[in-house]
Amino acid sequence: MSRIRSKGSLLVATGVVLTLATAAGCTSSSGKAGSGAAGGAAHKKVRLITGVKSDPFYITMTCAAQSEAQAKDMDFQADGSAQWDVSIQRPLLDSVAAARPDGLMISPVDTSALTPSLKQIQSSGTKVALVDTTVSDPSVGITRISSDNEKGGRVAADALAKLMNRKGSVVVISVKPGVSTTDARIKGFTEEMAKYPDIKVLPTLYDNDLPATAASQIQSTLAAHPDLGGVFAGNTNTGQGISSGLQHAGKQGTVKVAAFDAEPDEVAALKAGTLQVLVAQDPAAIGKDAVDQLAASFDGKSVTKSAGTSMVAITKANMNDPAVSKYFYKSHC
Repeated sequence: MSRIRSKGSLLVATGVVLTLATAAGCTSSSGKAGSGAAGGAAHKKVRLITGVKSDPFYITMTCAAQSEAQAKDMDFQADGSAQWDVSIQRPLLDSVAAARPDGLMISPVDTSALTPSLKQIQSSGTKVALVDTTVSDPSVGITRISSDNEKGGRVAADALAKLMNRKGSVVVISVKPGVSTTDARIKGFTEEMAKYPDIKVLPTLYDNDLPATAASQIQSTLAAHPDLGGVFAGNTNTGQGISSGLQHAGKQGTVKVAAFDAEPDEVAALKAGTLQVLVAQDPAAIGKDAVDQLAASFDGKSVTKSAGTSMVAITKANMNDPAVSKYFYKSHC
């Protein structure tokens, strides 16, 4: 996400859309959409494996990818992991490998563990597009489409620092180490918070993408650090858990929260005042662009190696603006 570092507070106040510098879980299938799309893309088999299939971020991505694939007369199917875990995603990847589709869109849940499988799929002729998350090996994927997560973390830091009056303690709660997107968010957040000498950044906590764990962690942190003034939630489920934990602790609105994403529960929490800032991505654009890049490859056209989407900082003050609310994530297609 191409964020403006020193103007993060202004972005939070105005809801300015942020343009990236670089760059769901319903199982669905398109029939022949009848659009008659010409060229090599028509009738190609394309599969999508998302990170967590019940996550509205990935649902939104899947819906957009499905719609774009139908428009191009592709054979599209999607599935995703039940939770963020290599051992759960790997069988899905193995199943797709056995089917030998023409194209695979995938959000790998680890930066390295799935690389051998992805390289084998590539070598068999399947074109791979990495969406949202990525792997460290640059040889994997004909295209990588994601948000500039590091800069998104910086925007969250600036917004939170302003809400905290630039003093107190702040903690980051995220999924787990080794996830490309959330690792980048943490890096950007902690580096940007160094600009605020009166804010103490506590050690990062990991909840394994479990809202109940995040709720427990925030309550424990509050007990150990009475001066806690802010929390940065690394993703959707974490934001949900933090919101719940603060409500139970009676700290709703007192401890300021900046969270990534804009899924329905987070939007409700923003409206209720439990969350103060949502840094929303554009998963629909990621899904659509990935299909377009695969289609370009099938047609023998040039492919964009690295691409990004837009983001917006959402607050209670601007959430009803149609230009902002269009970034809210879907819970179903």
